[in-house]
Amino acid sequence: MITSVLVANRGEIACRIFRTCRELGIRTVAVHSDADATALHTRVADQAVRLPGAAPADTYLRGDLVVKAALAAGADAVHPGYGFLSENADFARAVLDAGLTWIGPPPEAIEAMASKTRAKQLMGLAPLTEVTEADLPVLVKAAAGGGGRGMRVVRRLDDLDAALEAARAEATSAFGDGEVFIEPYVEDGRHVEVQILADTHGTVWALGTRDCSLQRRHQKVIEEAPAPGLPADLEAELRTLAVRAAHAVSYVGAGTVEFLVADGRAHFLEMNTRLQVEHPVTEAVFGLDLVAEQLRVAEGAALPPEPPAPHGHAVEARLYAEDPATGWTPQTGTLHRLTVPDDVRLDTGYTDGDEIGVHYDPMIAKVVAHAPTRAEALRKLAGALDRATLHGPTTNRALLIHSLRHDEFTTARMTTAFYDRHLPHLTALAPDPHAPLAAALADARAHGDPRFGGWRNLPSRPHTRHYELAGEEHEVTYRHTRTGLDADGVTVVHADADRVVLETDGIRRTYEVTRYGDTRYVNTTELRALPRFPDPTTTQAAGSLLAPMPGTVVRLADNAKPGTRVEAGQPLLWLEAMKMEHKITAPATGTLTSLNVTVGDQVEPGTLLAVVEDELR
Repeated sequence: MITSVLVANRGEIACRIFRTCRELGIRTVAVHSDADATALHTRVADQAVRLPGAAPADTYLRGDLVVKAALAAGADAVHPGYGFLSENADFARAVLDAGLTWIGPPPEAIEAMASKTRAKQLMGLAPLTEVTEADLPVLVKAAAGGGGRGMRVVRRLDDLDAALEAARAEATSAFGDGEVFIEPYVEDGRHVEVQILADTHGTVWALGTRDCSLQRRHQKVIEEAPAPGLPADLEAELRTLAVRAAHAVSYVGAGTVEFLVADGRAHFLEMNTRLQVEHPVTEAVFGLDLVAEQLRVAEGAALPPEPPAPHGHAVEARLYAEDPATGWTPQTGTLHRLTVPDDVRLDTGYTDGDEIGVHYDPMIAKVVAHAPTRAEALRKLAGALDRATLHGPTTNRALLIHSLRHDEFTTARMTTAFYDRHLPHLTALAPDPHAPLAAALADARAHGDPRFGGWRNLPSRPHTRHYELAGEEHEVTYRHTRTGLDADGVTVVHADADRVVLETDGIRRTYEVTRYGDTRYVNTTELRALPRFPDPTTTQAAGSLLAPMPGTVVRLADNAKPGTRVEAGQPLLWLEAMKMEHKITAPATGTLTSLNVTVGDQVEPGTLLAVVEDELR
């Protein structure tokens, strides 16, 4: 019987596994890098063990240290979570060799399926060994791991070598394995997968389907169960193929078989020999706790012959600390506050006041809604995200809301190219124009402005405040009159330090205002209070290329040398942040007059990377 579980992972998935363990009366052990010393998963576990290592991003890949930690803490079982070592057969063997229970499939099954090249061979498929013009576009893909890391779409043969190099580097960094392969790239299909659960007695459950078509950088953003609109015969075929794959490798535990569905046909992608990020939607529909089932299977329990019947529809949205409008650039900083309505599920590895750093995946949380129908589930989740309080780094929250309400998604016509088609529109929505006024009135109250009390007999100059909203400066003016505050035709019904009520054209709206330093949150809108007299020394020269995120300079372009002419959008260097490489391009066509970084440099947001003198100026 399992009495103590070490989770060889961090963040949200570690917290989620610990929750089930507590419910079952099982003690919990966390492991952590130095960067995660005070992370939430270390605080909610019964014990926490430090994993020594100079590079926080690589610490969780040290299987030998994880096994030592389990033995030192007295754990009798190890759960790998997802990512990191979760699909590493050598790690599974090391856990078993140490006399510990492995909460996962047999190492032989992991070996057969964890490498995507071997998995395809097992399913009677083979990757491309040579690429010609006729094969394009193709996808370069890491053989180990997932989550969009180590993947590149190639549309021109001239770009293939660079894509292979970048994919290998990213795969090595993320998974400790630089093997990549090439396969045809299906432009406009749906990503559909089948959740399986197998015991040691030969029973395999196919727990319905999930649609995970809404993706950015080949990483899922919104997932749902069941996959909507599939013909009954195709859905049955997917379940049959998934069960066949599980039997082929004598699978045990939870796993997922992934397909790309296009033109009514299913194309096998891979089998993930672990729990998936999106497992909560299957749990909601089938009324199961998949982690609890993993634990029971690991103890040798037999599954009933048939799984429970599904009920309703579930949809999950991943909240990322990133800016979709600027190439999905990851964001860092303090998560001041995160709350969601009580009628949805929140899985997160953060709590108020935690820091979102640069070393790991930028996912803050998963929000899951379950309802009798798909339409109700989508509406419920969009509404919950709209009402959520989310104060901290820039996130994809608005994008998620608008995606869930987009006609192509609500009518189940979405494909993996959804954001290729709609991202500019989904990120170009104008912010609330009255947010700066609400912030200004609340700030005046909070700062005890003596002139805010009411009308005076002598006319006075208007009060002025400045805010940055969506990258633009906004000047707010208001004055006191005989009839109250005059604010450019907007009626001020109420104003205090935390709450402002404005009326426009007979419609009243309430604004909740929260302050953190010079940052203001007005409902869901973020602004920055600007000083009355800006410091001229902080102004950057025209053509300055600033780091959009914290990260490490991992590559410089061959022609990135001062004095050379560059084209707007031409790559100059690459930053690695949160286990992904991010291309930094020239801001304009002109001459590269200075390059201020070298490979290996650590940079913070706003660091001056280079200067390009625009030839049009």
